[in-house]
Amino acid sequence: QVQLVESGGNWVQPGGSLRLSCSASVSIVSLTVMRWYRQAPGKQRDFVATITRDGGTGYANSVKGRFTISRDDAKNTVYLQMDNLRPEDTATYYCYSNTGGDVNWGQGTQVTVSS
Repeated sequence: QVQLVESGGNWVQPGGSLRLSCSASVSIVSLTVMRWYRQAPGKQRDFVATITRDGGTGYANSVKGRFTISRDDAKNTVYLQMDNLRPEDTATYYCYSNTGGDVNWGQGTQVTVSS
């Protein structure tokens, strides 16, 4: 089973930046797709960004132009660079991987955006 560990969550003021990391227990080259999701209190878990094995990316409309997903295969880590953060970005952010239907989630990292 793939273990995913997120880190980098913190409190930040509106307009600030954070970089989240998702470290995998296996080579991420073996994982077909990796994604970030987020869940605010009382709300459903929503898609944020995705990156494929060959580096293709996609974003939710709400974060397009502000967030950037990337990967470092040598470190088995996927990143989410979040710029120009807004209060509505406040949520627990989860890392996700899927390879042939084998789905794994991390435990989440909290991001709070407030003044």
